[in-house]
Amino acid sequence: MTVSPGGEVVDALAAQQAELGELVGDRSEADLRRPTRCPGWSASDVLLHLAQTNEAAVASVEGRLGDFSLGGVDGASASDVDDLAGRAVDAERAAGPAALRARWSASAAAQEAAFRAVDPHARVLWVTGELAARSLATTRLAEAWIHTGDVASAFSVTLPATDRLWHVARLAWRTIPYAFAQAGRELHGAVAFELDAPGGGTWSFRPDEGTAGTVVRGAAVDLCEVAGQRAVADDADLSADGPDAAAVLELVRTFA
Repeated sequence: MTVSPGGEVVDALAAQQAELGELVGDRSEADLRRPTRCPGWSASDVLLHLAQTNEAAVASVEGRLGDFSLGGVDGASASDVDDLAGRAVDAERAAGPAALRARWSASAAAQEAAFRAVDPHARVLWVTGELAARSLATTRLAEAWIHTGDVASAFSVTLPATDRLWHVARLAWRTIPYAFAQAGRELHGAVAFELDAPGGGTWSFRPDEGTAGTVVRGAAVDLCEVAGQRAVADDADLSADGPDAAAVLELVRTFA
């Protein structure tokens, strides 16, 4: 059994939400209207997006996703996931920063409770189809972490990386085949990650059997930033060797 230095994933998700809560808890409405590194989104827009997707995750865990609409937007009318997310935020941002912060806080608590109540191995529906509840919690952690950084950018705050990123890095590694499939690209063999952990030491993600033809090395936080599309590999502390080296660094992702 793989043991995570970041603790159980729901605990890590709760800690990530707490970090974001501390970041926005005392901010004025003017502060929450500041632009973030997400083009076109303010800090309160990011909180709204997280609230909407937290609520979607609760609906998924409770078996209600089929009746759920993100921001009241018809998903069938959206061109892709990003379009749907943008339209959902546009539809509900008028509530104002204070109300949106309160909604995010309530949604984060509800999401944590839902994940603690469900069997982590239970199959639930999400954007990409069916997955384990634990895997959904991991994707929610990855999104919460990257968007916490987005909000921090509005306030010129730099947050320290933590061992919670173990879950995010492992998600990026496990979903390499999915990333290649989504891009219509061929993966020529197994991939391994050898990453420098924020607190020291190395996180190694490798196939259970056989050897990896492609190996990615570097800082775990940089890998997670690249996978979350907040950095490009050429500017990151990352290197890769093997037949899929360039493609892995191009396609690695932690989102649908």
